[in-house]
Amino acid sequence: MGNVTFKKGIHPPTNKEHTAALSIEKLPLPAQVVLPLGQHIGAPAEPLVKVGDEVATGQMIAEANGMVSVPLHASISGKVVAIEPRPHVCGHPVPAIVIESNGADRLSPDLKALENLEARSAAEIRDLMKAAGLVGMGGAAFPTHVKYCPPEGKQVDYVLLNGAECEPFLTCDHRLMVEKADDVLLGLQAFMKAVGAPQGVIGVEANKPDAIAALQKAAVGLPVTILPLQVKYPQGEEKMLIYAATRRVVPSGALPIEVGVIVNNVATAAAFGRYLRQGLPLIERIITVTGAGVKNPKNLLVRIGTLVEDVINYCGGFTEPPGRIIMGGPMTGPAVYRLDIPVMKGTSGLVVQTRAEVDEPHVLPCIRCGKCVGVCPYNLLPNFLGDYAEHEKLEEAEKYGVFDCRECGACAYICPSRRPLLQLIKNSKQQITAARKKG
Repeated sequence: MGNVTFKKGIHPPTNKEHTAALSIEKLPLPAQVVLPLGQHIGAPAEPLVKVGDEVATGQMIAEANGMVSVPLHASISGKVVAIEPRPHVCGHPVPAIVIESNGADRLSPDLKALENLEARSAAEIRDLMKAAGLVGMGGAAFPTHVKYCPPEGKQVDYVLLNGAECEPFLTCDHRLMVEKADDVLLGLQAFMKAVGAPQGVIGVEANKPDAIAALQKAAVGLPVTILPLQVKYPQGEEKMLIYAATRRVVPSGALPIEVGVIVNNVATAAAFGRYLRQGLPLIERIITVTGAGVKNPKNLLVRIGTLVEDVINYCGGFTEPPGRIIMGGPMTGPAVYRLDIPVMKGTSGLVVQTRAEVDEPHVLPCIRCGKCVGVCPYNLLPNFLGDYAEHEKLEEAEKYGVFDCRECGACAYICPSRRPLLQLIKNSKQQITAARKKG
């Protein structure tokens, strides 16, 4: 069987060679962490602590505020020194709990291993997902337990894990699959039991043969398929992955559950596997720090709430004054505007570009070449959507499926006129949503 894939897409340079073979390093404990209350889609968590309180590593410090919400846990032990708005990747300050380390990294006495899956019901497993503070760690940060509460009558045939890691530069999931395959498989088994899914699939791009081998070894005897995928962007996008793995097509406006599939990132599964083994909630994650602008690229295990500045300093600092720092991958990640922004649950990497790499694009009018249409994996017309957005023709943008765009950026990448199609489409979505709220 050849490597499977989806229709259309692009082939940007992967730029993974600097970190793909580097083992995961553990970043030393930071002196302070900043923990935003809203690190997920949905309602921000509600603080359970106050300034001056002493907290232990793994202690719940903010509780879920509603169904689409998750609790927040202290990622270090120490004293709560502030609960106030702090800088955030979204561009404006958001409420956060700030903890000053006592250097002890004292674990909460409430933490305990929970591995015995056979003795737990599906409902108990979903409760554990929420208790762990688990969210999608591929970037979306959607509360995981919500995915595993399918509507009445919906059968889940597959739990599908995304190990494609198709974003250029990033290798954190690659190293996770190589070094922590057992955690990935344990988390996947728990996900499957939570919805009674008979089959698990892990999709991995074929340029990661060591990851494929490690997962295959860990999956022996389990109803899990390790599926090699063609190297192409956006191979890891949810709908593209579902089609590649099952040949099922998620309808416009629908969720994967409509075709009997639930999708998670491999890092999310591994975090849940670790929680079951050790009782540790989601307080740290692996990120890739790379790019021509950082001296020593690395794959790092970092405590949630660690500041970008501390991560960069551990990697030797900048090679020169940076031109741009991207939080996540270069195709979809936002550029950060300062160094006192924290690593969050959905942060997959930091890509540091030099000033020479960040040129000012000379944007030309659309030449109607159709290249963006030819690569769009969602079968949209990005050229028209860009025009409608630029001229604020919001009704036309909505009619032509602007909300079916998953913002992969393939259109902007391929455009010879260098039109900021992704930004235009994002702006039109925001305008339409704002107009709906006004009624």
